[in-house]
Amino acid sequence: MDRSSMLDHFAEELRLARATTGMSQTALAEALSYSGALVAKVETCERRPSLDFARRCDTVFGADGRFERIQRRISREAVVPWFRDWAGMEQEATALRSFEPLYVPGLVQTEGYARAILTGAGLFAPDEIERQVTTRLDRQGVLTRDRPPLLTAVIDEYVLRRCVGGPEVMREQVRHLVKAGSALPRLRIQVVPLSARAYAGLDGPFVIATAPTGDDVVYLEGQRHGQVIDRADYVRQMVEVWESIRGEALSQQQSLDLIAEVAETWT
Repeated sequence: MDRSSMLDHFAEELRLARATTGMSQTALAEALSYSGALVAKVETCERRPSLDFARRCDTVFGADGRFERIQRRISREAVVPWFRDWAGMEQEATALRSFEPLYVPGLVQTEGYARAILTGAGLFAPDEIERQVTTRLDRQGVLTRDRPPLLTAVIDEYVLRRCVGGPEVMREQVRHLVKAGSALPRLRIQVVPLSARAYAGLDGPFVIATAPTGDDVVYLEGQRHGQVIDRADYVRQMVEVWESIRGEALSQQQSLDLIAEVAETWT
């Protein structure tokens, strides 16, 4: 199904479930803790349902994950074409090793930070920005599902100190890293300090994903494209690069302490 038909499918299932249970849109909105206007827009395909909305529908209707499965199909179709292959692998991975020297990785971005990144580029119309922000936030559901991947995110200290969206946005984002890094047992955040000087990570960002089969793949993202590489020799080289970068990084606790200190400088 294409994106529009998947939206139609979600809307049809929602209308059918509501009719079967005899619920009005207002009653469903109250049960979901969403507005009646939003429910109406989802039912008419004017608004794409979020992952949280879908999960609440599953709970209210006892749908055993049906709405979440449809929503994930919608989300995969909503991302830019060159990102789709990786988006699927990211959701299925048992482990993710991410290095980012430029900005906060998408899986741990706040809404304000994500919007500032996309707005600052000056390449997208307002509706496209909102669509990409929603898609990026939906992807983060992978970290709070029943069996999340083990995510190790290593960032350069410059990421914490580069002003994206203004001091308020940065303060919220940096504090979010501390909170997430402390609260999510399957998330590790480490920082390569400025004192590291030249190191292997300066060549650019990448992610290594471990599939359920145990095989690793590497994802490289450029300005307007992305590439998934599963060639064994290349993956092996990138694992070596990863280990070299990890060797320059502070420990998890030292990193969280540093992040907390930097958060207080964004006033």
